[in-house]
Amino acid sequence: MRRVAGLLKSRQNVDRLASNKLDGGGVGIYQAAMRITVVLAGLAAFVLGAGAVEDWPQFRGPLGDGHVLGSKPPIHWSDTENVAWKTAIPGTGWSSPVIHGEQIWMQTALDDGRSLRVVCVHRDTGKVLHNVEVFYVGEPAPIHKMNSHASPTPVLEGDRCYVFFGMYGAAAVDTRTGKIVWKNDSLKHDHDDNGPGSSPILYGDNLILTCDGTELRYLAALNKNTGKLVWRTPRSNDMSEKNFHLRKAYHTPQIISVEGRDQVISIGAERVSGFDPDTGKEIWFVDIPGFSNVPRPVYGHGLVYIATGFMKPQLWAIDPRGRGDVTESHVRWKLLRQAPAKPSPILVGDQLYLISDAGILTALDARSGKEIYQERLKGEFAASPILADGHLYFCDQRGRTIVVKPGPKLNIVAENQLPEGLMASPAVSGNALFLRTKTDLYRIEK
Repeated sequence: MRRVAGLLKSRQNVDRLASNKLDGGGVGIYQAAMRITVVLAGLAAFVLGAGAVEDWPQFRGPLGDGHVLGSKPPIHWSDTENVAWKTAIPGTGWSSPVIHGEQIWMQTALDDGRSLRVVCVHRDTGKVLHNVEVFYVGEPAPIHKMNSHASPTPVLEGDRCYVFFGMYGAAAVDTRTGKIVWKNDSLKHDHDDNGPGSSPILYGDNLILTCDGTELRYLAALNKNTGKLVWRTPRSNDMSEKNFHLRKAYHTPQIISVEGRDQVISIGAERVSGFDPDTGKEIWFVDIPGFSNVPRPVYGHGLVYIATGFMKPQLWAIDPRGRGDVTESHVRWKLLRQAPAKPSPILVGDQLYLISDAGILTALDARSGKEIYQERLKGEFAASPILADGHLYFCDQRGRTIVVKPGPKLNIVAENQLPEGLMASPAVSGNALFLRTKTDLYRIEK
């Protein structure tokens, strides 16, 4: 994952080059940058391992930003059209599918949240290969009606599947045998009747976990080989005087590279921070309005884009090169309305796209925050969008996926409907799109 951060930095340099495209004739800088992008797609295969373009190992893909390298999934489908297979997934869970080789893994919960499990299906056939109970909870805590007991997405690496069920613990599963390698249930924190939401991420030998409850609020790293605690860093802002409902957070952190130094960008209630991923030491912080934060941060053009959380979400662009309290000095711009509370933003070249929970699609100039357009797509949204083959895919809670062509105005190229709602974010492998509805996993392919 250290090399992945370097690859991300290289791709961001290409984005900057592409954004300075020439207006005149000839090849121009823009087309040269696009050729470099093709090279980087091949480099991704080298950096991430064999078959990397086929793999989707974590929440929001190889780099955690929703971008798909070199794939051409369909833009049209239905419950029967362009469906290679569909497999019923036992239990309930909004965990997104993750893919490595011929295996697809996702978390689920049975028996009203008592049996917390991870399920593996074959990528090519949809056959269930493993169904493993990781934790059994005698009296599971209540969850929000919009959530599940198995909303975090696993992360895959080699022959390991790493899972996180929030307050109930984390574990590593052998993907060859389905056997549990280790479990750690010591990371206690209270979800405040909402259930788990944050997905684990990998950095070197560290499995980094967000543990933001109502009483205990911290970021932690476990050794991925043993499950033992490496570091634990409490949130630096004191919220003891706040109502305990306002202290929680559920987002998935993001690794970025800034001036040759890697950072974990992590959002807690009323504060976003950059941390050293090796030690957990806080590098900088910005105070924000909001709690119960969900969207994953996005990085590009030297800026970190974060959604501030409930109750009135905003979108902030922050320069991550500071030290200490940079609230007054390093916030570059803010969007104060129609920001998402649950779906993550997605960056496409110079444009940043946001889908609000209520279906308002906003396109912004990523550097300045200037609005390019704002249009209503209708529906309610929780899943995070992806970019594949020059198209944006937005999945709503009723099973509809809207395919949009990026550009200076709204250009809807397709609308597709599945019979069950879509809470999990999409995944891609090769030219196949994988959608997990509330009941089934679909392989969508021409």
